[in-house]
Amino acid sequence: MLDFIYYPVSWILWFWHRVFGFAFGADNGLTWALAVVFLVFTLRLVLYKPFVKQVRTTKQMQELQPQIKELQKKYKNDRQKMALEMQKLQKENGFNPLMGCLPILAQVPVFLGLFHVLRSFNRTGHGFGQLGLTPEQNANTANYVFSATDVQSFLSARIFGAPISAFITTPVSELQAFADYGGVPSRLSIALVAIPLMVIAGLATHFNARASVARQTPEAAANPQAAMMNKLALWVFPLGVLVGGPFLPIAILLYWVANNIWTYGQQHLVFGRMEKEEEAKKQAKLEQRAQNAPKPGAKPVNVKKKPASASATDTASDEDTAAPSTNGTAKPAKQASGQRRPAGQKRPGNRGRANQKRRR
Repeated sequence: MLDFIYYPVSWILWFWHRVFGFAFGADNGLTWALAVVFLVFTLRLVLYKPFVKQVRTTKQMQELQPQIKELQKKYKNDRQKMALEMQKLQKENGFNPLMGCLPILAQVPVFLGLFHVLRSFNRTGHGFGQLGLTPEQNANTANYVFSATDVQSFLSARIFGAPISAFITTPVSELQAFADYGGVPSRLSIALVAIPLMVIAGLATHFNARASVARQTPEAAANPQAAMMNKLALWVFPLGVLVGGPFLPIAILLYWVANNIWTYGQQHLVFGRMEKEEEAKKQAKLEQRAQNAPKPGAKPVNVKKKPASASATDTASDEDTAAPSTNGTAKPAKQASGQRRPAGQKRPGNRGRANQKRRR
């Protein structure tokens, strides 16, 4: 049913096993361990761009939290209107909520595919063993792109005496099946390898979650749903690794450790680049503001001068105002040019001026 996932995972694991097999030998436990680790690195490299998109989407969602809260408060009694306004806000800011969880969802089938392929190597109780094959038949049966010889190589691969396909709670009957591949391993030898891997995986999961929580804005961290998810990521998920570790093969624990190491390094790389981008944007704004600011001693550019025609008119009007005469009486102001006289009023002629002199 999920062969479209199992075969690509199997091909990548097969490729890295061939690469490291030339250096350390095909049956060496280190060869298979490195093949699992680099399988993880390859898959995470493919998912790098979606991861960056997820981080940017998460950061953008945190920045939009104040506006989202305002919409929730404003349309708390109208859910349909609130949903429309939310979609409008997301569209205006180019925000896609799906990108926030897509990389995480993409890792789930990858993990299931790797888990299935590695478990299918086991001789009894898992994979082909569930199809009713005997241990001998299972050891001589191909596993996806791996040949029967590769299956036997995986079963004989050990790290510090522990088969990488074994787990702490492996039944005794299954441990006896390893007799033909380097001897029956003790449960203690398996625990001595598995427990440190479980602890490292749990601590790495915790510190990865702590790094993500530390970069959240105060508004986002105050959200009840975000606070709940933070607690799950910080404490429940790491505890889940410790509780479920005894039931996972050593190869799966190697996957978990490698995945967390990659996540830790990738987070610091991506967040570091984003911080540099933010700093560059701030510097660009400051430089733009400094260029627009007036230089010391320079006159402001936005001072408006009176037009020459307006000043000439003002001067003429000042001259036309009443001025004191020599005998102490004020001279009448000159009538502005172009101003009409009131109807019925005649302009005084020479005779009128003579009559005025006689009266004086």
